[in-house]
Amino acid sequence: MTKAKATVLIVDDSTTNLQVMAAILEQRYQVKAATSGEQCIAIATKHKPDLILLDVVMPDMDGFAVCRKLKSLPETKSIPIIFVTGRDEVNDEEQGLRLGAVDYITKPIRPLILSARVDTHITLKQQQDKLHELAMIDQLTGLTNRHYMLEVVGQKLARSRRHKTPLSILLIDIDHFKSINDTRGHLTGDLVLRQLGEFLKDQFRVEDSITRFGGEEFLVILEPCNEEQAIAKAEEIRKDIEKLQPANIDITVSIGVAQLSNRDLRFDQLIKRADKALYEAKGKGRNCTVLSSLPKAS
Repeated sequence: MTKAKATVLIVDDSTTNLQVMAAILEQRYQVKAATSGEQCIAIATKHKPDLILLDVVMPDMDGFAVCRKLKSLPETKSIPIIFVTGRDEVNDEEQGLRLGAVDYITKPIRPLILSARVDTHITLKQQQDKLHELAMIDQLTGLTNRHYMLEVVGQKLARSRRHKTPLSILLIDIDHFKSINDTRGHLTGDLVLRQLGEFLKDQFRVEDSITRFGGEEFLVILEPCNEEQAIAKAEEIRKDIEKLQPANIDITVSIGVAQLSNRDLRFDQLIKRADKALYEAKGKGRNCTVLSSLPKAS
């Protein structure tokens, strides 16, 4: 499978400079171009390039202002920026680096220097992306982990409230998992978790998030999804897991379900309600689904 080319966004109000830099890079990278600061911000927000080459002197919005704006936006703050400019004063270079740029190249453009600097920072960006990905993936199941969930959940809750779309969560816990570890061994327990994780990964939509929340517990964020739909999906999953037999072992799960309400001011309040519903499911004999009641008005 051919690896996709990294994307470099070149920003310069001179079409000649754009053409020169594009000619140097286009054999190895996918190149996008912008001729103004506003256009740069729009393209960077939409396409999230791997690197931005940014001129300083531009009409309306100079490169320093563009850099400051990009570093303030969650969608673009991690994109490395290299200033490519005719301004060669030490103070200008210092300002650019203090704003968050990773490098500063002065014009006239020297093809070998530009190429080497871009290659270096693309490599660093790809390594950082890989490390970030590894930090967010549960190595046993291949699902996202608790750290990833906590990083993205704020965006999901904000989107749900902004667009007034329902959001629900499922808290799934393997019944009597400790006895599997005690009687079959931890390697068998790990295999159960791995195969259940693979199963769960195939049961939900692309827009849903499935996380190994801890131990034998899994969290699913369903968006958009109301509590009736969430209950139906939870019951479907629960019944399918009864027939799954991971590691050739009969297992069941208990599931707590909660829908986001206006009274859930923080995500941990929603989790607490789902956890309470899960606890009720365990108390009812396990292998069942319980819906959390809405929080009482204060």
